[in-house]
Formats: sequence, structure tokens, C-alpha cells
Amino acid sequence: MSFDLSRGKTVIAMVHIGALPGTPLHDAEGGMDRLVADALADVEALQDGGVDAVMFGNENDRPYRLDAPKSGIAAMTAVVAAVRPHLRVPFGVNYLWDPDASVAIGAATGATFVREIFTGVFASDMGVWAPDAASAVTLRREMGRRDMKLLFNINAEFSHALDARPIALKAKSAVFSSLADAVLVSGPLTGEAAELGHLREVREAVPDTPVFANTGVNIENVADVMSIADGCIIGTHFKHDGVTWNAVDPDRVRRFMDRVASLG
Repeated sequence: MSFDLSRGKTVIAMVHIGALPGTPLHDAEGGMDRLVADALADVEALQDGGVDAVMFGNENDRPYRLDAPKSGIAAMTAVVAAVRPHLRVPFGVNYLWDPDASVAIGAATGATFVREIFTGVFASDMGVWAPDAASAVTLRREMGRRDMKLLFNINAEFSHALDARPIALKAKSAVFSSLADAVLVSGPLTGEAAELGHLREVREAVPDTPVFANTGVNIENVADVMSIADGCIIGTHFKHDGVTWNAVDPDRVRRFMDRVASLG
């Protein structure tokens, strides 16, 4: 399914898969069937609400780790593959926080795009974080998916960058040296907004590359965000009561998408 990241005012909605097998919060009684059923329910609510694309993520696999276990890769691939026949919009994947795993799952399931932290060095909740962009980009080629877009989140949540360069320079470098297809700007945590000043600096630094707000977009700030960015990735605001771990609230999705449509 074709998907133009630069067409403007694009809304990518998160499908937060339940905790995968082998993680502390996994529902062993519900098992894989529950994971698929819950993901499918969220997908249907998001699609009916009019979002432009969805992205599958394993946000529930807390505490997070930097290297995806084989069980997690297999389980997430199985969930995405089971839900895919029901998709009417393009989709992406993101296995936190492993770029190679994300690319592998995306390539295997036919994803249109992948989001991850591909560049930088960070002090994080998971320890020192130093992803290898070359490995992930090379894996994309090896798996025959050069068409699959890589969305580079350049200021990671749950961490502090050890690279003190200005965010505009990080964005320009990610595009120039690491072949980013799009640049994402985040807030400090899931559900917390990126600074509009950072969005603007990145937009000016990479005028020919799609720029997305990655966290904290809601119905109150979306007009300001979309006046700068090409789109946004939104998860928490679409959930019941605005709680990240809840199911998608169809009414919230419809109201938000109506607001986006009104921006013209």
C-alpha cells in the first residue's frame, strides 16, 4: 500500500500491542489470542475514525530493553501478520528499542515504514544506548525492502542525549550520513509533547525531508503542530481517558480527525 509521508497533515496512530510472551506484564492466560484480539479492536476503531496509517508497537513490554529477544520478535511478527488482512490503511512497526528487530519485523510483515532510534548516544533507563544505523539500513536492503521507509526518532524518550549537538544538526546529520527517510521529534516521555521550537528548528534544517511530531500531540495542540510538521504519530490521546495503556476510544479518534480535517 503506497504512503506519501510528505503529503502534509498525516496522522499515524499507534496500536499498542499487549505485553508479549516472556515479558513481566504478559497475560499468560489470555495468550496470543488475546494479543491479536485487542490489537484488532484498536485497529478497527482507528481505521473507522479516519486515521491515515497505523503503527504497531510493543510499548507494554516494560521494563524496556535494547536487544529484542527471539520470543518477542516472533510474537510481534505473529500478531501483526494476524491483523494485517483486516488493514485498510498503510502500516508500520516499531520494536522498542531495537532497530534491527524493527526492520526485520517490518520487512517480514510487509510494513510500509519502521520507526526507531537509529542514531545517537544516550544515557537511558535501559543503560547506555548507542544504536547502529548502518546495521539496520543494511538489513533493510538484505531483506529486499528498500521501499520500506525508516523514520528516525532523533531525541529519544526515557533518556538524555550524550551528544550535545543542537537538534537541527542532529536532524541534518541523520539525513545526510544515515539515510533517514523522515525525522521525528519527541518529548521526554511517551504522551508528552515535543517542543514546538525543536520542531521548527528541525523543519528548517531538513526542508526536503518529512518531519513528524512523535509524542504528546492532542486535540488542543494539533493545529500548532501541523503548522510546522508534515504529520504526527499519536497514541496516548486516542486512548480512553487519555491513558496510554487503555484501549482506543473511537470518539476521541473521530473528534481528533475532524479537527485535523478542519485545518485545511
